[in-house]
Amino acid sequence: MSDDEERVTKPFKFVTAGFDARFPNQNQTKHCWQNYVDYQKCIIAKGEDFAPCHQFKLAYRSLCPSGWTERWDEQRGECFFLPSSSPLLFPHHPCISSTGC
Repeated sequence: MSDDEERVTKPFKFVTAGFDARFPNQNQTKHCWQNYVDYQKCIIAKGEDFAPCHQFKLAYRSLCPSGWTERWDEQRGECFFLPSSSPLLFPHHPCISSTGC
């Protein structure tokens, strides 16, 4: 880039998860986990097109390292990722049904 040319920048809006009184501490690991689980519950219950589910996705993508979510996605696909209360939280999940995955 020569000295005569000007750089053109586009406006960028940086968005992160808002304050959640359930997670007041600096360590946001549980906040990350809860938003990931809430997003999965929401899309199972309402479908991926349900707009309010998008808020959970934005929050977990902001809070969680991508390596964690990639691993959780792989584990969900292999039926290894289920929260401890999964039959109550995910009653229609294919890994919990009588047929299994």
